[in-house]
Amino acid sequence: MAIGTKELAPAELDTFEDQRLVEELRKAKEELFNLRFQSATGQLESHGRIRAVKRDIARLYTVIRERELGIRATPAPVEVPAKKATKSKAKKADSADDAVKEEAE
Repeated sequence: MAIGTKELAPAELDTFEDQRLVEELRKAKEELFNLRFQSATGQLESHGRIRAVKRDIARLYTVIRERELGIRATPAPVEVPAKKATKSKAKKADSADDAVKEEAE
């Protein structure tokens, strides 16, 4: 990737979850809007940035579509280890399980 955002490299996009890709796409579209607005008012200093943001948007759309088609794998969800239950919570859970078992009988 010659021009563009270094944080949106294709290898980096593979690690993002679908929701994060949508959020990055929203941010990029918002940045493109702001850049176009600056260009129209004569305040834009770096015209190459518009091209880079457009490429980032295209890259994001490509990754999203490839995941929809099954071409690109969605990253496996990372499981957060559950905290150990305290004694009072464990007792409440046991009593709730016992109540459910009694209702079933």
